[in-house]
Amino acid sequence: MKIYFLGAGALGCAIGGTLAAGGSDVTLIDPFQAHVDAIQRDGLLMKEGDSERRVKVRASTGVEGLPPADLVIVLVKSFHTRSAIEGALSIVGPDTALMSLQNGMGHEEILADVAGRKHVLAGKTYVGGVLLGPGHIIAGTRGKRTVIGELDGNLSDRAKAIAAEFERAGLPCEVSDNIMGVMWDKLLINVSTGALSGITGQVYGSLYAVPEIEATAIAAVAEAMAVAQAIGVKLSIKAPRDAWVMAAEGLPHEFKTSMLQSLEKGSITEIDFINGAVVRAGRQHKVPTPVNQTLVAAIKGIERRLEAR
Repeated sequence: MKIYFLGAGALGCAIGGTLAAGGSDVTLIDPFQAHVDAIQRDGLLMKEGDSERRVKVRASTGVEGLPPADLVIVLVKSFHTRSAIEGALSIVGPDTALMSLQNGMGHEEILADVAGRKHVLAGKTYVGGVLLGPGHIIAGTRGKRTVIGELDGNLSDRAKAIAAEFERAGLPCEVSDNIMGVMWDKLLINVSTGALSGITGQVYGSLYAVPEIEATAIAAVAEAMAVAQAIGVKLSIKAPRDAWVMAAEGLPHEFKTSMLQSLEKGSITEIDFINGAVVRAGRQHKVPTPVNQTLVAAIKGIERRLEAR
């Protein structure tokens, strides 16, 4: 299976590097020239736990000259999704599957609008990653499952083939007939830690040491669960605190959320696709979301301050 990662930051490298190490035909596509150069020259250096390994994997700054893929996994920042897939249509052949593993909600609609709904699967992953430098990441893959599925709930052969490719590389993966429930489950995880880590500047170890942060996280998740219930989504997470606990499972003390990483780089975040998605859906279904509204406002304020520097 020819697999392209459209976006090869920390998460794209964590999954793509693991697939490549397991024998998959992987190409990492990312505009960060120094990152691509380091991977091409030295391989991808992956730190997991107390061990490190170098993985040989192809990398490119663009799609020029690449043949159509069997699978394109989209892992660009959410706000770049439309422009990224519009610029990558040359690698989408008649039978190419497009699958977002991005944080938050709303990406599948963008992919379907640009490339056609027949190409699009949905997926969520609990794998984590931190970019330490060009060609060097912390990967959090151990015991971290990925769940994928067709938008219509069909247990298709292509979804099963993708799951088998992940499993062969040691990445737990399952096909779901309730992918919307899976996506909301993952959204609860992101809601619990992303904004609070970004606002406070705390890595996981110190984030989880503050009871007031935990209480706020649980309140934000409770709002999101109420919204999901109003929509009619079937969740597997049963209690708000479960999402908070699950978010940190298997990840090191120094792990940083993607939202914190973005703010530290002076970049805008994916808040509109995470807590902002809860606020929008809550407004549509008349479910109050004051905690999530406050988290969105705080992150937007930080983004504005960074932009003004």
